[in-house]
Amino acid sequence: MTDALKRLSDEGVAIWLDDLSRQRITSGNLAELIDQSHVVGVTTNPSIFQKAISEGHGYDQQVSDLAARRVTVEEAIRMITTADVRDAADILRLVFDATDGQDGRVSIEVDPRLAHDTKATVAEAKQLAWLVDRPNTLIKIPATEAGLPAITEVIGLGISVNVTLIFSLERYRLVMDAYLAGLEKARERGLDLAKIHSVASFFVSRVDTEIDKRLDGIGTDEAKALKGKAALANARLAYEAYEEVFSSERWAALDKAHANKQRPLWASTGVKDPAYKDTLYVVDLVAPGTVNTMPEATLEATADHGEVTGNTIEGTYDDSRAVLQAVAKLGIGYDEVVQLLEDEGVQKFEASWNDLLTSTEAELKRLAPSEA
Repeated sequence: MTDALKRLSDEGVAIWLDDLSRQRITSGNLAELIDQSHVVGVTTNPSIFQKAISEGHGYDQQVSDLAARRVTVEEAIRMITTADVRDAADILRLVFDATDGQDGRVSIEVDPRLAHDTKATVAEAKQLAWLVDRPNTLIKIPATEAGLPAITEVIGLGISVNVTLIFSLERYRLVMDAYLAGLEKARERGLDLAKIHSVASFFVSRVDTEIDKRLDGIGTDEAKALKGKAALANARLAYEAYEEVFSSERWAALDKAHANKQRPLWASTGVKDPAYKDTLYVVDLVAPGTVNTMPEATLEATADHGEVTGNTIEGTYDDSRAVLQAVAKLGIGYDEVVQLLEDEGVQKFEASWNDLLTSTEAELKRLAPSEA
């Protein structure tokens, strides 16, 4: 079942699971995926935690204790989510040690309501790093305009970061620039650059969802022929940008100081359109030095019938540019689409966070000690 996952790993793609719950931790499932399915990292987001906490009774004891202490709902959420991340980080510690800190990572997101507040994002990142207190944590910061200087500051403090919600090639270059600036700050402060890691989460499937909808609206044969191509083209051109930035003179100076490259991470890799193969955003985005974070269904599909044929990004850049140019020629504005997707991404995580607040508050009330 795992030959395809092994081949993927052998091609230099780190396989991370885009899901976490206490049940997955306590049942031994996460350890099993690490042992049998080549999983070497975990990503979380507000939607994942909202689903985990609202289902089942795995959190009852902790929520009951928190209710007895009469903590606020926001404090309860942070205690619950950081406990899961800490436990997952401990399970992945052997991977972390074996890969010199490259993998074995668990991501936890800053409060998405702070996405447009630089100072608050930095403060939240520092607090999360302190709360989890594990070297193999990544703090997720969104790649909004306010997020960029926050990334620089947090990296400059020596805190490892997963930059999330990247949709556009221009923004991705600014993310890499923010990372390098952060490393330069850390170097000035005398920090060990070898201990600072980062990934840049470039979202894939949502690009096809939005552009395909517009192509369907146009309805011509030319438009239909472009369906399912824009997301891969966008991601492959992101990898081209990664290769350029991390072969620059600026990078060479940091490389000499033992800095780590900021790896591209393919996020949103679950296929939304049933007309496409369910492994599309895995097997067609294979290149060394990348991370692919998959929901469990995509992980299982790749293990079962994924066809890993080697590097599927190399040599695609001209064709990828041609795809995006053809989409633009039909009147679909790239800049407008990627900005819409960023705005929607922040809004969706805010909505999930609010749902998380509501469901956790209900659990605190349900499990609160009765008045004597």
